[in-house]
Amino acid sequence: MGLISTHKALEIILNETEGFGVEGIPFLESLGRVLKEDIYADRDFPPFNRVSMDGIALSFDAFERGLREFKIEGIQPAGSKQITLHNTNNCIEAMTGAVLPHNSDVIIPYELLDIKNGIAKVNINEVKYFQNIHKKSMDRNFGDILLRENTLISSAEIGVLATVGKNKVKVTRQPKVMIISTGDELVEVDQIPQNHQIRRSNVYTLVSLLKRLNIQAETAHIQDDKFTLKTKIEKYLEAYDVLLFSGAVSKGKFDFIPEILDDLDVEKRFHRVSQRPGKPFWFGKKNHKTIFAFPGNPVSTFVSCLKYFYPWYQKSVGVNYQNNDFAVLSEDFSFPPEVTYFLQVKIESKNGTIYATPIKGKGSGDLANLVDASAFLELPADKSNFVKGEVFPILRYRDFK
Repeated sequence: MGLISTHKALEIILNETEGFGVEGIPFLESLGRVLKEDIYADRDFPPFNRVSMDGIALSFDAFERGLREFKIEGIQPAGSKQITLHNTNNCIEAMTGAVLPHNSDVIIPYELLDIKNGIAKVNINEVKYFQNIHKKSMDRNFGDILLRENTLISSAEIGVLATVGKNKVKVTRQPKVMIISTGDELVEVDQIPQNHQIRRSNVYTLVSLLKRLNIQAETAHIQDDKFTLKTKIEKYLEAYDVLLFSGAVSKGKFDFIPEILDDLDVEKRFHRVSQRPGKPFWFGKKNHKTIFAFPGNPVSTFVSCLKYFYPWYQKSVGVNYQNNDFAVLSEDFSFPPEVTYFLQVKIESKNGTIYATPIKGKGSGDLANLVDASAFLELPADKSNFVKGEVFPILRYRDFK
C-alpha cells in the first residue's frame, strides 16, 4: 500500500473506535470524564419560592392600597423553615436564598428602605407582583433531564451533580494506554546524555497530551533488539487497550516496529500518510487492541497525536470529535510538495476572528519550535501556494501565544 491521504487515514481510524466500558466514580473525580447516564432533577428548581435580594417581604395588595410603612414582624434567614406574615400590613425581613415567607409576594431590597424603630419605610411608589422572587420550578421541574448521557463533564456539570445529590456517577472507563519509545540513542530525563545520545522526550510529550484527555498513560522504553521488542510488545498487547509508539516505523535498519507487529498478528490498516510532518505513521488493530505507531521526530509525534489519536478517543467515548476550528492565514505561504502540510502557527484573535501566523522552524525534529507556536494550520495537498486571508482548519494545543 502506498501513501494514503490524511482524510482516508482519519476515516480508517474512526471506523476502528472501541468502547472501554462504564465505571461508577465519586462525582468530584469526574471532571473531564464522559457521562454515561442521564441525570434528572430530583425536585423542582428552585424547590421553593426563593428570595433573590436581601430586604423585606411584604404583601403586594398592602402596597397597592397605599401602605409605605411596614412594621417588621420577624426575620426569615436563608436555610430556615418558612415563617408566616401574620398581619399583611406588616413585613418580614428576608435574606437572599431564603424561603419566601407565607402571605408575602414582594421583596423590597434594603437600599430602597429606611428602617427605624422596627418600622421599614419604602422609598418607591411602584412595585411588581413577585418582584425579586425566584419562583418555584422556574428553572426546572421535578423529573426534567438536567444532563444527558455523553456529556463531557466540566465544572458546571459538577455543580449540577452536587445539586441533585449524585455523589457517585457513571462515566466511560478510560482506556489503559502504554506509550513506548525505542532506540539505543535515548536516555532518561535525569541522565546526562553522551554526545551521540538524546533524552527521552517524545513519550512525555504524549503523556501530557493524553493527560489533557484525563488518560493516565504508562510508559516504557525498549532497546533496538528484535527479540526483546517482540517479547515485551506481546505482553503489552495483552495488558493494555492502546499502544502508542514513538519511533522505529520508518525505513531505517533498526526500525523494527512494523515487522514485529506483523509477526504478532497485528493487522496493519495503513502505513505511511501523505502528510508532513509524520509521513511514516503506522496504524493497526489486533482484536480490540489499537496500535498507533507515530514517527520518532518530535513534531511528527505531536501533530499525529492531535490529528488522529484525539478524534479516535473522542469518538470512542461518545463525545463530538468534529474539528470545527478554523483560522485565517495572516500572510502568504508556499509549500511545494503535494502533501497535506501541518504548518506551525501562532494564533491570535482580532475582532472575533482567529488569525494564524506561520512560525518558521527547522523541520520535524525541532521540538523547541513548538514552544513558539500555539497550533498547526492544516494546509491541503491540492495546492502549494497559500494566500493571506484564506481559511484553513487548525489543531490547537494552546489557545493563544
